[in-house]
Amino acid sequence: MNILKFLESFTNEGVLESLNSKGSRRDSFAQFGKAGATAAMAAVPFGMLFSQKASAATSMAAAADTPLSALQLALTLEYLEDEFYDMGLAANGLIPAGDRDVIAQISKHEQSHVTLLKNALRTDAPAKPTFDFTVGGAFDTFTNYQTFLAVAQAFEDTGVRAYKGQAGNLITEKAFLTTALQIHSVEARHASQIRRMRGLKGWIVGNQRGDGMPEQTQAVYNGEENVNQAGFMTNNVPGSFTPRLTATGGTESFDEPITGATATSIASLFIVR
Repeated sequence: MNILKFLESFTNEGVLESLNSKGSRRDSFAQFGKAGATAAMAAVPFGMLFSQKASAATSMAAAADTPLSALQLALTLEYLEDEFYDMGLAANGLIPAGDRDVIAQISKHEQSHVTLLKNALRTDAPAKPTFDFTVGGAFDTFTNYQTFLAVAQAFEDTGVRAYKGQAGNLITEKAFLTTALQIHSVEARHASQIRRMRGLKGWIVGNQRGDGMPEQTQAVYNGEENVNQAGFMTNNVPGSFTPRLTATGGTESFDEPITGATATSIASLFIVR
């Protein structure tokens, strides 16, 4: 899949300012510096940066170290996915007829997830942020189907790992944990489906992000190369075991969690406020 180039124009302070004049967004991207960007913004078909500082809209869930904040983070991610698929379905001519039913079903699931989480959180449910999935027009998210699928993959893979990462924080609140587990398996099926629609395996291999995903999406996949599961080294299976695991088979067999802060920083690029 020929999707994507990442352009160094994101290192240009003027470009960053044009994306969002608010100081918080510029601060989030300051790490990328001012080193010699020369390419035009219009040439960027897609790219993804991950801020090290969460936007104000999700700062309340950035740590996600309590049952309440963990579920608030989950709702923020579900808001994001729900609106993303709604906008994709509404974009004229974006989704091919053969894929439309699948995307529509995923969209229905995300809508139900939002409802479930809001009902669980009640008055503690955070307000829905304002999203910009084109990042100020830099990404052709809703005019290029391959870009749309690549963004969907990043969102779905993030969601699966984020739900797993919050299990420990939810363990003391059985109602919250039940709610999260009801959603987690469905998000895993979404991730598998989207990856297959992009011509990839339905699961992550090592820490590989897959063809067409820019380097800046690597935060979604870092840590997935882990081969130690409960003290068992999955890359060193004795020869007497049949069938033998492949070199990457151990990493393909398990998903690794990510922290709430990592999940928030991945999502924050697309949150305006």
